[in-house]
Amino acid sequence: MNITCNDWRHEFALKLAPENILLQEQNVSILTIQADAWQSASKTAITFNCRFAAIWAKEVNQNFQLNIPLELNGKYLLLRTEIPIAKPEIASWANIYPAANRPERHTHDMFGVIFLDHPDCKRWTRHQAWSETEYPLRKNFSPNNPAIEKETPPDVDYPFFKLDGSGVCEVPVGPVHAGIIEPGHFRFQIAGEDVLNLEERFGYVHKGIEKLSENMEIKSLIRLAGRVSGDSTVAYAWATCQACENAINIEPPKRALFIRAIMSERERVANHLGDIGAICNDVGFAFAYYQFSRLKELWLRLNAEIFQHRFMMDCITFGGVKQDLTTNDIGKMHQEIADFKQELIELFAIIENSESLQDRLKTTGILTQEIAEKIGAVGYVGRASNCDYDLRRDAPYLPYDELSIKVPIFQEGDVAARLKVRAKEIMVSLELINELLNTLPATELQFNYTGSFKNCEGIGLIEAWRGELLVYVSFDENGKIDRYYPRDPSWLNWPALEQLIHGNIVPDFPVCNKSINCSYSGHDL
Repeated sequence: MNITCNDWRHEFALKLAPENILLQEQNVSILTIQADAWQSASKTAITFNCRFAAIWAKEVNQNFQLNIPLELNGKYLLLRTEIPIAKPEIASWANIYPAANRPERHTHDMFGVIFLDHPDCKRWTRHQAWSETEYPLRKNFSPNNPAIEKETPPDVDYPFFKLDGSGVCEVPVGPVHAGIIEPGHFRFQIAGEDVLNLEERFGYVHKGIEKLSENMEIKSLIRLAGRVSGDSTVAYAWATCQACENAINIEPPKRALFIRAIMSERERVANHLGDIGAICNDVGFAFAYYQFSRLKELWLRLNAEIFQHRFMMDCITFGGVKQDLTTNDIGKMHQEIADFKQELIELFAIIENSESLQDRLKTTGILTQEIAEKIGAVGYVGRASNCDYDLRRDAPYLPYDELSIKVPIFQEGDVAARLKVRAKEIMVSLELINELLNTLPATELQFNYTGSFKNCEGIGLIEAWRGELLVYVSFDENGKIDRYYPRDPSWLNWPALEQLIHGNIVPDFPVCNKSINCSYSGHDL
């Protein structure tokens, strides 16, 4: 046995008697176990109080390689096993870790892996697009397969949860919604206005990201990554670059890392500004919607001026960043932050002191800490329910390892708490941007790598504005992309909406949904 770490992962490995454990970059260790130990590994993980982060499969010769990253105290352990393609069966983790439910179903739909004793075997991804014997992420499935082009039949027989009883009604919402939000179906069972149950259904805009990435060059992959979920383009590009950089063990120049962090915090501020206004608007407080929308627009305009794109798309490159910040750029950002701070202090006070607004937000959509921990909620959703975790502080990556990160935490778990977390995070991000600008190192912007990417793999972990964003990348013997798996925070946070809506009334659903504001696009790969 080759043990190379001395924290909880060491004890975990010894308990399972593994073949080996290898230390990787970003505090990620790999533990390879036999398939018949997969179920016992889940029971061991729960006794250690590990958090389930994701599951993905990869085709390796005549086997499927399965991967589950676990997190505890900012340290990551990647559990890995293989099962034969000829008989792709393995124990499900979903009965112990509810967060594994949908990712396992996605893995079944994409690869044909059968998860034994899974609590919910309904189809999850792209619904009726493929037959029961077609698995789009197997190597023998061509991206030019006619099944991708043909119109998908409606999934009219999907067995939604049924609830019978006197006065119980069923209300279908979506998948097509008013406005410009993406498709998603919400099936309610209600009695009067009280919500008894909510079941979500996604996958209507499955884009084939994982399949499209196969055989790509690294530059094309990074462009694709920035388009998985447009409101998180910086986070996805950074996490993907980080995974590729970790795969070959290179570190971008320090100035480039600082500029990446500045862009990431600007992305966080922009989205939180928009969400705070939208939350207030959903309960009729239009004043806040106008004001925060105005501030977001000004913020995005400076993005466009400095980075040539409102959302800073395609600004992060492998080994660095696309462009430098001039003295004039730095001065404009400093001035903008000073102006914003003054306005935000006044606006947050108005929100906090509005009794009618707070009456709608407080005690609405409560997600308890117990449930948040059980489903593995991350980001502002978890932090509003006293789940105190932030990658920038607890598993810091460059340049955050040099910064003091304040992480706002609230215990109430309601819409008001999720709004307050965002408000506090905006102020923290403004301070971080100022500090990053003031200490911007005078180095190059790009690491020019001319070596090989053959037969290597890496993981990227970034605290995106929605929370922990995980990316896995592996390269084949030709240095092309063999497997790309991006796990959006929304995979972990969407189930929170089903839980926190219980006991609320139907008119509170829009504000509860907006307070979570998960990504459809980041979920529907």
